[in-house]
Amino acid sequence: MNDSAALATNLIDVAVLDDDLDFRNYIEDLLRDERRYLVRTFATPDELFASAETRVPDIVLLDMKMGESTGDQVVEQLLARWPELCIIVVTGYPSFEDMRTTFKLHVFDYLAKPFSLAELRKTLQNAVERFGLGQALQDRLRERLGHRIKLLRVERGWSLKDLATSAKLSVSQISSIERGANLPSIESLLAICRAFERRPSEILSSIGF
Repeated sequence: MNDSAALATNLIDVAVLDDDLDFRNYIEDLLRDERRYLVRTFATPDELFASAETRVPDIVLLDMKMGESTGDQVVEQLLARWPELCIIVVTGYPSFEDMRTTFKLHVFDYLAKPFSLAELRKTLQNAVERFGLGQALQDRLRERLGHRIKLLRVERGWSLKDLATSAKLSVSQISSIERGANLPSIESLLAICRAFERRPSEILSSIGF
């Protein structure tokens, strides 16, 4: 199934990055009959990044040990480009220290090899619920854009009133956008982007649009 079909049917796009072909095939086999996921597999980080430039996945299953590339480096690069991306790391026999280090990378969750279909299904379902995946594109855009705008505001230490003043919008407008209740108009989005000194394309790209 191609990317257009995935969009049309609201399939959840899962990218699997692992240099082990057997593991990549294993994940595809596990999810093949779920009928809610589009699974794309990649052997190298470069392959994943090149594909994500065309379509950002909803979820990335990332092996933490891949030859010359380390998982933490890939996580940092992914989140620097797409801060709202859901990343689930896969690791063999994690220690407590490994787990603590993993979550410091701001990933969503981790799976310890070997894991069962039930464990994979549960972790993916948690991600679906947390990130609002599988929704209509407009609903997903509304929620992700609102969350991203709120994060940008908080990073600057601004109150709702501060952003409203800078963007020359009302506090109620900003609040409804951040809650995901309403999409901003083109004019409002431009005003918010100017307030943050960001391009609209930059903000939209960061949330996978």
